[in-house]
Amino acid sequence: MLAIGLMSGTSLDGIDAALIETDGEAFVRPIAFRGEPYSDAARTQLAEATRMALTFDKPRASPSVVAAGELITRAHVFAVHKLLADAGVAAAEVDVIGFHGQTIAHRPDRRWTWQIGDGAAVARATGITTVSDFRSADVAAGGQGAPLLPVYHAALAAGLEGPVAVLNLGGVGNITFIPGGRDMHDSREMSPERAQMSDRDGLVAFDTGPANGLIDIWVEAETGARYDAGGALAASGRVDETVLTGMLDHPFFDAPPPKSLDRNDFTIQPARGLSAADGAATLTAFTAATVAEALRHLPARPVRLLVAGGGRHNPTMLAMIAARTGLVVEPTDVLGWNGDALEAEGFAYMAVRTLNGLAISFPGTTGVPVAMAGGIVDRV
Repeated sequence: MLAIGLMSGTSLDGIDAALIETDGEAFVRPIAFRGEPYSDAARTQLAEATRMALTFDKPRASPSVVAAGELITRAHVFAVHKLLADAGVAAAEVDVIGFHGQTIAHRPDRRWTWQIGDGAAVARATGITTVSDFRSADVAAGGQGAPLLPVYHAALAAGLEGPVAVLNLGGVGNITFIPGGRDMHDSREMSPERAQMSDRDGLVAFDTGPANGLIDIWVEAETGARYDAGGALAASGRVDETVLTGMLDHPFFDAPPPKSLDRNDFTIQPARGLSAADGAATLTAFTAATVAEALRHLPARPVRLLVAGGGRHNPTMLAMIAARTGLVVEPTDVLGWNGDALEAEGFAYMAVRTLNGLAISFPGTTGVPVAMAGGIVDRV
């Protein structure tokens, strides 16, 4: 099938739109990708909706949230039309859109997660069957609702010598462990706890901690810039080990997988009082240290650490991750994967799986009791 995937991450920087051809299983052929940045006004509106959502005990309509949802829907429809024009593909040729929407609150401990955006409206406006709300069924069944991309990572990594780990550095970081060779079926070297984490494909995945989110907030507050371009500010600073140790003293890091985070579960407060450069260095080191902590929870040590997402453009962050993990850190682009497009491609892939009745979440990736499908389908 031809499928479009749409992803708007918690960093609120914009929409990623990807067109792929896939059978939802082993075959994947990327065709086109584009990014649509949000305006400052849109970012402010989405940030306010997120702030409001986090005050609720369950999802409910409010003027700011409704308006933000309408913004998300319009912006994603626009992104679809631009992507189709870039690719020279007619809407009638596309089988499905995977529309993630915008997460404004993620509370699996309360059995809810909230992604705004109207899948039915996207289907009507584009004339393309649309799958949305990928996470809710998982959370309702007792899963974490995240991460959902491991099944796509596994499809891309088929044939690689393993085990490998795919690290996605967005607003929040997440890691996917993909076994290889005998590791796919042999758990003799795993502890009983770790062996139980593996599902039938041996996939294990979970959120690692904040990735770019805290750094972006810090840099914008201290300098007015949107992010630490090239990690330059962090590179000019000194890591405050006392602050870093305190930030790592959080129960999340010792908790076994599956586990997931809301971007707002951590704040920049511990770094207050540091200089702009030292704060950026310390928060970047925090991201790196959380990746090292995550490795303790994997069934085996990966032989390769492949990095996707915006964080792979930050050489200071990558160097810190390499130093703290002792692994060679490789951007996914070395394999020909577009590290900027991976999440959007993944939701296109999962939309096809949904149409074909295939599972998108698994015991080892989100903690659901059994592998399960997800998503709501709106046909035209």
